Amino acid sequence: MLRIIADFLWPRGGWGRAFLYVKHRIRRLPDSPERISRGVGVGVFTTFTPFYGMHFVVAAVMARLLNGNLLAALSGTFFGNPLTYVPIGVISLQLGHWILGEDFVENVDDSLVSKFFGAGKDLKNNLIALFTDDHADWTGLVRFFDEVFYPYLLGGLLPGIIAGTICYMLSVPVVRAYQQRRRAKIKAKFDAIKRAADVSEAELAALDVKRPEASFAEDDAPEPLRKVN
Repeated sequence: MLRIIADFLWPRGGWGRAFLYVKHRIRRLPDSPERISRGVGVGVFTTFTPFYGMHFVVAAVMARLLNGNLLAALSGTFFGNPLTYVPIGVISLQLGHWILGEDFVENVDDSLVSKFFGAGKDLKNNLIALFTDDHADWTGLVRFFDEVFYPYLLGGLLPGIIAGTICYMLSVPVVRAYQQRRRAKIKAKFDAIKRAADVSEAELAALDVKRPEASFAEDDAPEPLRKVN
């Protein structure tokens, strides 16, 4: 369990290697550059929403609606990771509270994180209360919705759209150039194989021509020479 948590916070090889792997997989997707880039943009936008634990689902639905590549959208959600979630959350909450005309509590550790845990605890207890005699208490969930979820949802729209659009615009030329270079390499390999095959056929044809000539020469030789041979 600790190994899983550690890999989530810091993948083996570091986040730089993980980013390069995701970028490599995105570039090799068999789709048009525009659809792949739309998927990437959708995935990045999703990380600015407060649907933690459901980013894959949200990205898949949005990719379907916007005709983006599904696998690219799922890969794009890796823009949100333990290194970026806190700044994304702070920016989204600050903007959301500003839109609502409310004050934002700067101490993220004592407010944002505790509210997420409080909401999760209330949800778990209320689910248990459905099958027991315990009393359901929705205070933490209501507080979470009013102070975190709703401001986060509003405030994440604008930076999410900006970040998703930038990633889309950057991805289109990168994916297109990679696909063109890859097609050129594949074509060069096929051309080399074809040239090698043509050379082999020419050599075989030359051998086939020489064999009958040698046979005719032997048949035309004088009888004594034939016996000697």
